[in-house]
Amino acid sequence: MQGFFHNILKNIKNIFFGRNFLWHLLAIALTYIFVASGFDWAYFQATRPAALQTFFWPAVLAGAFIPLLGILLFYLISSAGKNAKLAGTALALGQAALLGLLVSDFYKFFTGRPGPSDVFGSIVAIDMTRIFHFGILRGGIFFGWPSSHTTIAFAMAVTLATLFPKNKLVKFIALVYAFYVGIGVSMTIHWFSDFAAGVIFGSVVGVVVGRSYRSRNSFSISRNKK
Repeated sequence: MQGFFHNILKNIKNIFFGRNFLWHLLAIALTYIFVASGFDWAYFQATRPAALQTFFWPAVLAGAFIPLLGILLFYLISSAGKNAKLAGTALALGQAALLGLLVSDFYKFFTGRPGPSDVFGSIVAIDMTRIFHFGILRGGIFFGWPSSHTTIAFAMAVTLATLFPKNKLVKFIALVYAFYVGIGVSMTIHWFSDFAAGVIFGSVVGVVVGRSYRSRNSFSISRNKK
C-alpha cells in the first residue's frame, strides 16, 4: 500500500497553491453568484418532483460507498491478478478520494453551511441558501459547502481521465458516474452551488493526482509496451 501515499504531501500542496488557487477562488465566486442571484433557491424549488427524487436518491448511496468499497475491491482483484497497472490505478483512485474528502471537509470546517432540511422530512418554506455559519466547526463536516460526494466523484473521474487520456470508454463511464452523483446530491441533500464547487475542487484534485501517478514507472512502462 506504499503507492497509496505516492507524492501525497506534494499533491496536497499543488491542490491549494500555484495556479490551482485560482480555481478555488472561482468556486467561491460562483457560489456567491448562485446564492446572491437566487439561482440556488430557484433550482431547489424546481427539483422537488417525486420522480426526480426517486431517480437521483441512489446517487447519495453510490457517492458514499463506491469510493470506499469499490476502490478496495478493485485493488484486491487487481492485486490478486498481479496486474500492476490496475493496482496502481486503484491506489491513485484511493488517494484522489481521500484528498477530495480532505479538501471538501477543510472548507466545511470553516463555512458551516446547512443543507436542505426537507430530506429529513421537514418542509423548507423559506430561502435557506444564504445561510452560512462561518467560524470553526459551526456546522459539522458531513453536510454543507462544498459537496463531498461531488468532490470525491469528480476527483476519481478526472484521475481516471488523466491516467487514460486515450481511452474514451473509461472517460465516458467515469464522467457519467461523477455527474450522476453530483447532480443527484444537488437535488437531494445539497444546494446547486455545493455541487458546482465540488466539481471544481474535485477536478483540481483529479488533475493533480492523475498527473502525479502518471509519472510512476508502472504507468510509463505500460504505455511504452502498447
